[in-house]
Amino acid sequence: MYKKMMFPVDLAHVDALKPALQVAADLARHYQTEICYVSVTPTTPTRVAHTPEEYAQKLESFAQEQANTHGCKVSSHTVRSADPAVELDDKLVEAAKDIGTDLIVMATHLPRKLDAIMPANGSKVASHTDVSVFLVRL
Repeated sequence: MYKKMMFPVDLAHVDALKPALQVAADLARHYQTEICYVSVTPTTPTRVAHTPEEYAQKLESFAQEQANTHGCKVSSHTVRSADPAVELDDKLVEAAKDIGTDLIVMATHLPRKLDAIMPANGSKVASHTDVSVFLVRL
């Protein structure tokens, strides 16, 4: 049914993603599909990496660790952004088109009152793409 899955990753918060990573791996094995781990990084140094190239290498290493742990076919895709806090949702929607995904699995928080003003990333991605989106509550 699904041919390519996209999983947005923030390498600064990988531990919080573990439940969602497991769901993605389970779905990938069930549908025999590839998981493309996508991350948006700034063009400036961060606590994770000094350059976007270093960040891309770390994302690829993360993807290979997931492949070894879960036995799934994986790839990685790094997106550069001048301001990820502002552009994150748009960059994820754009990445979904660029990599040709037909399923997005992503972690999300429980609904909060603040979501009325600033919607969660998952809800914005789901409303701005034409592919299926599976939100995993953390």
